[in-house]
Amino acid sequence: MSLSIGDLDIDFQLSIFAAILESVPGLVAVRELDSGRLIYINNTGIKMLGTDDYPSLELIMDQNQLGMALALEQKNRTGIAAKERELKSLTGKTFKGVCEEILLKHQGKTYCFFRITDILSDRHYKQQLSKELARFGALFDYASIGILVADQQGEIVLVNDFALQQFGYEREMLLGKKVEILIPHHVRQRHVGHRERYNANPQSRPMGIGLDLYAVHRDGTEFPVEISLSHYSNEEGNFVIAYISNITERKKAEERLEKVYNELEKMVEDRTTQLRKALEELEISKEELTIALGKEKELGDLKSRFVSMASHEFRTPLSTILSSAFLVKHYDTDKDQPIRNKHIQRIISNVSLLTDTLNDFLSVGKIEEGKIQVREIEFDIEEHFNTIIQEMQGIMKENQVIDYRHNGERSLILDPSLMKHIVMNLLGNAIKFSPSGSPIEIETAKTAEAFKLVVKDNGIGMSEEDQQHLFERFYRGGNVSNIQGTGLGLHIVQRYTEMMKGNIQCESELNKGTTFTIIFPDNHENLLRT
Repeated sequence: MSLSIGDLDIDFQLSIFAAILESVPGLVAVRELDSGRLIYINNTGIKMLGTDDYPSLELIMDQNQLGMALALEQKNRTGIAAKERELKSLTGKTFKGVCEEILLKHQGKTYCFFRITDILSDRHYKQQLSKELARFGALFDYASIGILVADQQGEIVLVNDFALQQFGYEREMLLGKKVEILIPHHVRQRHVGHRERYNANPQSRPMGIGLDLYAVHRDGTEFPVEISLSHYSNEEGNFVIAYISNITERKKAEERLEKVYNELEKMVEDRTTQLRKALEELEISKEELTIALGKEKELGDLKSRFVSMASHEFRTPLSTILSSAFLVKHYDTDKDQPIRNKHIQRIISNVSLLTDTLNDFLSVGKIEEGKIQVREIEFDIEEHFNTIIQEMQGIMKENQVIDYRHNGERSLILDPSLMKHIVMNLLGNAIKFSPSGSPIEIETAKTAEAFKLVVKDNGIGMSEEDQQHLFERFYRGGNVSNIQGTGLGLHIVQRYTEMMKGNIQCESELNKGTTFTIIFPDNHENLLRT
């Protein structure tokens, strides 16, 4: 709710006048024109009259002056009447002064507002005001920073000489123009919005905090600037003051300083690197010798284990192949065909065993050298797994059965070749470590989130201690020493699973079987996006 002066009683209005006018030089007073009753006088006026009581103003005004006020009322004038005349205080002292009068009307009565100043005080006041204006003019015109004042519409109303030099304009070229004339073309439209938002909530602050600001010269060249904003209001409206500094030289100095700093930093970094390298070289002889001895020992151990294992794993299949091939030639009649088939199958199985052993060694070598690449394509899950199971039939023991079932969608995006290696290794172990006649279960399931593979057997199982080393190279469980194997299969399975972003888990108990579970996240949506 707004409140106007007219809503206030006369005493409160006079209190407001008194608070405003106590600092005005000279006597300030208000009297009722008809009765001549004085209803207000300021403290300066009381001192000028030489009394602490409220006197009648007629005591210091001659009849001509009073007649002038009456004449103003008769002519119904509302302007200020001011005249220089000789006045007398209540003590009888005379002085030359200036009397200013304004007629006021309120609730049907006419009042006269007076301001009386002695000429010397008035001149002193005007001189002081003139000096202040001169100081302001000097500060504005001779400031070593560009200053311009714009109204609420963004039009330039004042600009100092320094700003004119900065931008290369004559004063009349800028007055009345929008401030955007001094802003580069590509940001002018954006600046209009910034200006309107500032006018809606003006506050003194730097402009474009954290940004590199640029202004444009009359000739079209741009230069970096810093701008601070302030604001003021008067009866003509709201105005914004912009203080503009051309920081071109400072930017150049900063760039030079930054270049020197970067060079110095690079020099320090180079010297630090050289020092670190020198220290490393002092330590390298000791470390190299230790590392070399360790690698030599590890390499020797690996070679020994490889030679020992390879000779063991190769000797038995080769002996079996040799003996079966020798026996085949002695069974040359038709009735001996079942015996020949048996020995031929033994040859095929052992050749497959040798091939698998060599493949394991080669796979480990390729993995360590980083030569295995994952090539994901879309394939049919059931068709792929049935093909693998069919290939494994040749190494299955008597009456062993592989029970395979699939749930969910049949389409899968993974590397089918790596998947085949994983399944064949897991199935090969299940066949090898399970007795004749025992079932082997394979389950696959495809959901929107993942693909799951489960291989379960009812074989010899493994201890908790063996499970802790399950995926290490060349590691074999304590209960499989009499069963052929390289100890590399599960290591390869784990590495291939990790390469396809999968996770493998094992659950096993001695003499109760083993279950391997592998989960791969669904890559179908990722592949479609790419």
